[in-house]
Amino acid sequence: MKIDDNIVDKVAGLAKLEFVGEEKEAIKKDMERILTFMDLLNEVDTEGVEPLKYVTEGTQNLRADQSSISITKAEALENAPSKDSDYFKVPKVLKK
Repeated sequence: MKIDDNIVDKVAGLAKLEFVGEEKEAIKKDMERILTFMDLLNEVDTEGVEPLKYVTEGTQNLRADQSSISITKAEALENAPSKDSDYFKVPKVLKK
């Protein structure tokens, strides 16, 4: 399939992009390379290959959720640039 300016403009409009000059030429070349690659994939014999339903086969081995304390409050606050007893102090971001 030959990519022309109309196709590039249509795709660019759908993607809310704008290409001019050299950018448009580069995109046309990229789109042609993509379509050429897709044509190569169409040549692959997929007879007898079942559709992929799951990326991995088998079941998921999930671990149980277990909470643990890795550091104490005091250790967490040691490196804080600004703190107040048990809390981090941060700049105000909302105006009243």
